Amino acid sequence: MDTRLRPAVSQSITAALFMLLGLALLAGGAWLLVLGGSPYYVLAGAALIATGWLAWRGRRLALGLHALLLFVTLLWAVYEVRLDWWQLVPRVAAWFALAWWLLLPWVSRRLVIEPRPALRWAAGTLPLWIATGLCVAVGAVAYFTDGHTLAGEVPAASMAAPVPADATGTPPNDWIAYGRSGYGDRYSPAAQITPANVSRLQVAWTFHTGDFKGPGDPTEIANEVTPLKANGMLYLCTPHNIVIALDPDTGKERWRYDPKINRDAKGYQHMICRGVAYHDSGAYAAQTAAEGAVPSLPAAPAPTPKGAVAAEAIHFDSCPRRIFAPTADATIVALNADNGQLCEDFGEHGVIGLYQGMSATQRGFLNPTSPPTVTRNVLIVSASVTDNESTHEPSGVIRGYDITTGKLLWNWDSAEPDRTEPLEPGQYYKHNSPNSWSVSSVDEKLGLVYIPMGNQTPDMWGGDRYPEGERFNSSIVALDIATGKLRWVYQTVHHDLWDMDIGGQPSLVDIDTPQGKVPALVASSKRGDIYVLDRRDGKPIVPAPEQPVPQGAATGDRTSPTQPFSALSFKPERPLREADMWGTNPFDQLACRIKFKRLRYDGIFTPPSEQGSLVYPGNYGVFDWGGVAVDPGRQLIVGNPNYMAFVSKLFTREKEESKNAKGSTGSEHGLQPMKGTPFAVELLPLLSPLGIPCQAPPWGYVAAVDLKTMRKVWMHKNGTVVDNAPLPIPLPLGVPSLGGMITTGSGVAFMSATLDYYLRAYDVRDGRKLWEARLPAGGQATPMTYVSDQTGRQYVVIMAGGHGSLGTKLGDALIAYALPEGEKK
Repeated sequence: MDTRLRPAVSQSITAALFMLLGLALLAGGAWLLVLGGSPYYVLAGAALIATGWLAWRGRRLALGLHALLLFVTLLWAVYEVRLDWWQLVPRVAAWFALAWWLLLPWVSRRLVIEPRPALRWAAGTLPLWIATGLCVAVGAVAYFTDGHTLAGEVPAASMAAPVPADATGTPPNDWIAYGRSGYGDRYSPAAQITPANVSRLQVAWTFHTGDFKGPGDPTEIANEVTPLKANGMLYLCTPHNIVIALDPDTGKERWRYDPKINRDAKGYQHMICRGVAYHDSGAYAAQTAAEGAVPSLPAAPAPTPKGAVAAEAIHFDSCPRRIFAPTADATIVALNADNGQLCEDFGEHGVIGLYQGMSATQRGFLNPTSPPTVTRNVLIVSASVTDNESTHEPSGVIRGYDITTGKLLWNWDSAEPDRTEPLEPGQYYKHNSPNSWSVSSVDEKLGLVYIPMGNQTPDMWGGDRYPEGERFNSSIVALDIATGKLRWVYQTVHHDLWDMDIGGQPSLVDIDTPQGKVPALVASSKRGDIYVLDRRDGKPIVPAPEQPVPQGAATGDRTSPTQPFSALSFKPERPLREADMWGTNPFDQLACRIKFKRLRYDGIFTPPSEQGSLVYPGNYGVFDWGGVAVDPGRQLIVGNPNYMAFVSKLFTREKEESKNAKGSTGSEHGLQPMKGTPFAVELLPLLSPLGIPCQAPPWGYVAAVDLKTMRKVWMHKNGTVVDNAPLPIPLPLGVPSLGGMITTGSGVAFMSATLDYYLRAYDVRDGRKLWEARLPAGGQATPMTYVSDQTGRQYVVIMAGGHGSLGTKLGDALIAYALPEGEKK
């Protein structure tokens, strides 16, 4: 190519580039301005068009005009987001790059020197060099400015606190329940792995379940399992409810049981198994004899003398050690923990069916995705129902069964809360009553089970909910283990229209106070509040006063005038603003600003609307089913709060038909039919046209709370976009996580739930990341840890199985990490 043609070509390219970008920015900016948004984009678009026109005319004034745009953009960006590096970059980078294009010799030298003396300085390259230099200087300062970290340390006295005696009787080497014990604190006294040696962890063994997504499975298939370690074995379940027992030292399979569920996706919204439950009648009998009391026994005609064991307390059966496993076919299966055989004396040959007493029996609509709750003598069972499908779903009834025979002892239906005796033949539970889809906790000394409640479905319109059940939506319910009678209820959201239920298992801990130990319950919530209650009566330990919230529900519905707001909270510090909208470039960001301004948003608890309402925190919640972990000795909460906005948009039936809504979509996102109500609802994350979150990062953190002061100690953004960005660059933006944390006696916490594929270890003293290991697939599960009964070696185990709805890579690997053999500390 003749080099003499280069200037003319570069001039044309420059003019076309600037004018096209300017026209796009001007059009979008005008739309945003009409919506009441920032005028910046209109002005910037006009400046780009003018720059392009000047370049086309060959005038060097184009350089000065772009320098002015870059300088004004920098001032505007700093005004909107201060020195937040990740928010400054998309505002400035594009115009910064165009400035360098203009400074290229074959571009700038082609432009004619301005003939008017007054404009010659502005038409030179110096203003553009100054503007780009200012951008570099401000960027450098912003890069080293961290406005998202709360730096702090747990007091030395707390870190040195002795490990308390285990109030549940859980063997120190084991992890016998989903949250390690019935207390659900996800704390292990294991202390071989320490902050000093955790960096030397290595893979000890890997086990592949062989259970993968099939052609008939729903979108939301996920490996969320937390294994158990008990009876000298590890126990886990797969998404298709296959139960597997492993050798804890080698990972070799001991036995497996396949219930052969119906795998046709029609009807299933989820294909998930978070775990199984374990019961050892011999261990409970020994503990009962030592305590001289049996709080969870059904009422007997006469009291049992102190020191004796009631006849009902000990059952000599063919399965003294049992695994109770949920299935997507709405059954609970009882297996011999030693060999995986069905316990024939339980229920119907080892199985109890949960559709009994249900008027709605469509397959998949009743699905126990979480393990049942084990007590000495009562197995407590709840289940999820299909969200936002219709007003005729199965009941959310909670049922208590004899743990040996499977006989129904009681049922508590939140729509008929005072009636707990088993139903007579031909009777039905109330359909659509509020359900519990997560994991419950147990205090057997108080004789109470603590149940985190969901909502009466549909979630987003509640105009015809049961009056009796309204007070149990999004609440913590305490039931008497022996009778199922209601002891107390604490509601966290009144008339919930946002799916802000209690997703995580409540954690039980005795809190140190000046007046002595107080038996407490800690409940994290999707809205970000942490409720700390006296678990004896449900009264708040941390105040949660009622505050006014936005009003204006959809046709036929209502809103509560106030909601309780806990003084201990990870809810967003302020409502979202237009300036919080993000993107990889100005155009992506402009599209997000337009989206934001088109939605209804009055802050937290903005009701769903036909206009489309911004829900922030979003449906995944600040805390979801992973809950929080509690260190009872150090009196600490550790957790992984998340911040992602969603959009909830209602459609009348006429508009729903135009969108071709279908039921049982296999996911909780997209258009949901809500049959039986005036509306369908579309639930989607607030994303840019490029599929990137519209709100600015960070989106995910790790954090700690001191239970002695009820204040946050530290909070750090967590995770990278390496597995989610178009280019695999590990930018440390802080990404969302789905799953939970665990903590240990040595002060090391573990988590793998982030959207990047890592298991990480943290120092609970200050939240510092100590170690990370790459996983072969998404780790959207809660890890666990145990100590080998044979070698004394401590293991940390995580399921790397992925999550269909989140789009993380699916897999089947259960991976155990340990220090090198022979190394103790």
